[in-house]
Amino acid sequence: MLSPTPAARALPDFANAHVWRAGELGGASVQTIATGHAALDAALPGGGWPRGALIELLQPQAGVHEWGLVAPALAALQAQARELTVLVGAPWLPFGPALGARSLDMRRLLSIDGRPGDAPSLLWATREALQCADVHSVLAWLPDARSAHLRRLQIAAHAHHKLLFVFRPLRAQQESSPAPLRLRLEGAAHEAGVLRVDVFKRRGPPLAAPLLLDTRPARLAALLAASRERVRRQREEAGIPVPLLLPSLVSLPLTSPQSPIHALLDRIAHLDHH
Repeated sequence: MLSPTPAARALPDFANAHVWRAGELGGASVQTIATGHAALDAALPGGGWPRGALIELLQPQAGVHEWGLVAPALAALQAQARELTVLVGAPWLPFGPALGARSLDMRRLLSIDGRPGDAPSLLWATREALQCADVHSVLAWLPDARSAHLRRLQIAAHAHHKLLFVFRPLRAQQESSPAPLRLRLEGAAHEAGVLRVDVFKRRGPPLAAPLLLDTRPARLAALLAASRERVRRQREEAGIPVPLLLPSLVSLPLTSPQSPIHALLDRIAHLDHH
């Protein structure tokens, strides 16, 4: 019996290098951008948000949690290139000081409004944005998108190598989706500023437990901590019992200009200009 040649013996190792095992976290060949949250990077294939793929984010209420999660990656992209981030169907008009506190340049954001329930127009605008050479990322709020619609967006994101986030309601978790990465976002109970992230679909084994991420801007967290300490001292001096959990305003939507924390955010934006 003939013994295998050295080349024949090397062939299995060469082939295995391109084989993904379902029990392992995939993404070795996927180009990614860091999420800005170390714990989330460790849980995602390739160590970050995949470029050229549909990322589906499900949440109970649109406009509440998404910016804290995606802003660090968008700010990093803005620092690397001059292209735009396009928002399609955003539920709130972006609030400049809030996004500025997250190091985002409002001059590099383009928002495309859509009529509620006009899914065809929103889908068309999303596909057009993905095909634009002057765009590096697209955020689309598509509550009524179906699997066939998402498949076309996945193909467009892959063809043009764009970062694509699609936001949908929690009920969509029970529907099939071509997105290779799906996450569920919810605010953590009794933990203002902390986001509970469940990665329920990824290229790899299921995530054992949801992640808890602090998504507050660093300067905002520092200002709020100083404010809480000042209130605590005033209450102590007045002989008033200090509650275990002081109320925090961070749980309110940061993108709404009606939010009562806008004064803090204006202060942060002012500091960034000095």
